[in-house]
Amino acid sequence: MSQVSIKDDEVDIVIGALHSDLTSFMEDWRPVFSRFHLIIVKDPDLKEELKTSDGFNLDVYTKSDIDRVVGSSSSTVLFSGYSCRYFGYLMSRKKYVISVDDDCLPARDNNGVLIDAVAQHITNLATPATPFFFNTLYDPYRKGADFVRGYPFSLRTGVTCALSCGLWLNLADYDAPTQALKPGHRNSRYVDAVLTIPTRAMMPVSGINIGFDRESVGPALLPVLRLAGEGKVRWETVEDIWCGMCVKVVCDHMGLGVKTGLPYVWRKERGDAVESLKKEWEGVKLMEEVVPFFQSVSLSREAVSAEDCVVEMAAVVKERLGPLDPVFARAADAMVDWVNLWKTVAGT
Repeated sequence: MSQVSIKDDEVDIVIGALHSDLTSFMEDWRPVFSRFHLIIVKDPDLKEELKTSDGFNLDVYTKSDIDRVVGSSSSTVLFSGYSCRYFGYLMSRKKYVISVDDDCLPARDNNGVLIDAVAQHITNLATPATPFFFNTLYDPYRKGADFVRGYPFSLRTGVTCALSCGLWLNLADYDAPTQALKPGHRNSRYVDAVLTIPTRAMMPVSGINIGFDRESVGPALLPVLRLAGEGKVRWETVEDIWCGMCVKVVCDHMGLGVKTGLPYVWRKERGDAVESLKKEWEGVKLMEEVVPFFQSVSLSREAVSAEDCVVEMAAVVKERLGPLDPVFARAADAMVDWVNLWKTVAGT
């Protein structure tokens, strides 16, 4: 499979704005973002006026825009907090989306060179992935690498990469128990590597720093676990984990690849570990049930698009996970609602 040429006008940068003043963030990213169209989605719960920098090609969406598009009754359920990024995915009309949170800055590699995270995501998406047989030199398409002895020649063309999952320097994406046990821990380990996640293998996807082929898998990146549970339990800290497993199942079924590793960003903020633990503990416990479920999901041949896959998966979620906890039955309904919303808004 030859490499894909991705043009700047085929890419949207989506930024979920949880802070009211983005000027410093945008100036730090100007060398990287200035060539692209930006979609900034203001957290509906953010009351202060949003401040942005001049000189960018951008669209800003606020709560009124979310209400207009999806209805005021559901906007704060689906799109508040970090889930506001998904509204940007919904509103994009580009083939590719790069999503970076507003608590992240450009990182530097081991030589002190500024990392162009967008360029690396584009490289990951533009070069094939190898999910069906692991290459022990990681990404064989990188300069200086190749397939190792014993790698089947019939698989060396690879498949289209649909999802690129970047990493983080400084504050890694740890869960609340790990944060509480290691409050001073910082990630300074820069690993210059990209690898394809093998087919049928699940992994935790963080929406903090990702790139994806919106036309192929956009409908599978969904905020449906952003739900109120029983009482005051919230699930927002695991919504992107759920989303990541959904999109991985879709990629596996459709013969698409998922890469992880480069690019890095520098993550500068972390919430309160104790407060996070209150929000995510129920989710942490239920992940022990969720991961084996996604590992075992098998979709039918009739599911030929991401939308088909999500709807079919929703039925299995309701049947097999619904009896374990009501949140899963609601998630299944929300998965179908998301696909319907995507079809309506995105015109797919």
